[in-house]
Amino acid sequence: MIDINYTRMSNINNCNMKKIECVIMDWAGTSVDYGCFAPVAAFVDSFKQMGLTVTAAETRAHMGLTKIEEVRALFAIDHVQADFRAKYGRDWNEDDVQACYKKFQEELFATLEDYSEPITGVVETIAKLRADGLKVGSTTGYTREMMDVVIPAAAKRGYVIDNCVTSDNLPGGRPRPYMIYQNMCEMGIDCARSVVKVGDTISDIKEGVNAGAWSVGVILGSNELALTEEEVKAMPADELKARMKAVRYKMYAAGAHYVIDDITELPLLIESINSIKC
Repeated sequence: MIDINYTRMSNINNCNMKKIECVIMDWAGTSVDYGCFAPVAAFVDSFKQMGLTVTAAETRAHMGLTKIEEVRALFAIDHVQADFRAKYGRDWNEDDVQACYKKFQEELFATLEDYSEPITGVVETIAKLRADGLKVGSTTGYTREMMDVVIPAAAKRGYVIDNCVTSDNLPGGRPRPYMIYQNMCEMGIDCARSVVKVGDTISDIKEGVNAGAWSVGVILGSNELALTEEEVKAMPADELKARMKAVRYKMYAAGAHYVIDDITELPLLIESINSIKC
């Protein structure tokens, strides 16, 4: 089901509508890694190695940021700060952030390839978009070194995109718009109004809005829904509907122009955007 945030649409065109030329996809939770579990486990385990506890929900609250930024955000949680003082007798500092980030990377790289399976429907959807003449870029909270693992692993499973930009060597990651702008530069896209940004986190939504692109949230498989595909299939329909409704509202509150249930709805959505008349 496709929903529209009409209050946001006036911010994107002012009667200067352009056909969609490019889709920019997120990775974990949108294209691969159903439920976005790889980074969640790595964050929880890396803090545990330092004698600290963060929950899966706490890691998900900051998902989509660069991973070093998320480590800092987790250290800033009140109970984590208190636990750190109790254990180490001082406040945490940047050296502690870097030590934890190193542990995070070790945990993540150990499993990253295993979490590079495309989400159901993604490969076919991207093929349809390409057949329609669209370019497919991507942004991510992962580093280039991490994506050097994910990109070929996903390609072996049939998911191939035209371009991938990380925040390495840019002024910042999400929710800043620089990765979208860099994709546009590298793929020759002139106008943000001809770009659809698709993602599963609140920072994804804000990234698209900040870039002036069409910002689209996807629910099933997302970090925000936080369920495995098996859990989705086994969940009573009423409970799943309620959880999806909560995610939908959260994405709209963050500024999404549209929210789709799953990625297979994207080609129809783009047709709808292209048909809008001023």
